[in-house]
Amino acid sequence: METILLAMDESENALRAARYVGRIIGSVRKSFQVTLVHVLVRPSPDLFEEPSGAQKYEQEAKGRIEAVFAKGAEVLREAGLAAEAIRSKFIVADEPGIAQGLLAEQRAGHYGTLVVGRRGVTKAEEFLFGSVSNKIIHHARDCAVWVVE
Repeated sequence: METILLAMDESENALRAARYVGRIIGSVRKSFQVTLVHVLVRPSPDLFEEPSGAQKYEQEAKGRIEAVFAKGAEVLREAGLAAEAIRSKFIVADEPGIAQGLLAEQRAGHYGTLVVGRRGVTKAEEFLFGSVSNKIIHHARDCAVWVVE
């Protein structure tokens, strides 16, 4: 069975990546397992007025991402992937960031392919914060990486 880790967030680029995966594997007669994944970097508790603020933030983010997972799963089912071949995973990670969280999940789950949408950050944003897709391209090992624009 071929395993694909598909990074999802609330952007149109993430849904575009899901559509691309669906087009590529939807008509193939091979067995695929697709895991939709979202990595939330745990915010510092210092950013919130109340101690429970960080937990509330994480729960709200999880609720929004569940809707994104549902859309991504629908796109994959419409492309021909069986519902039981689609999973979702919400990861709350401590620093250093989203790319590292995705790469850690790829290694831990032994995924053969890691798919990310390209956000299209400006050069200034990329210089200051880095690009998730760029970090993944440079640090991924033992897997195929698809960057969908």
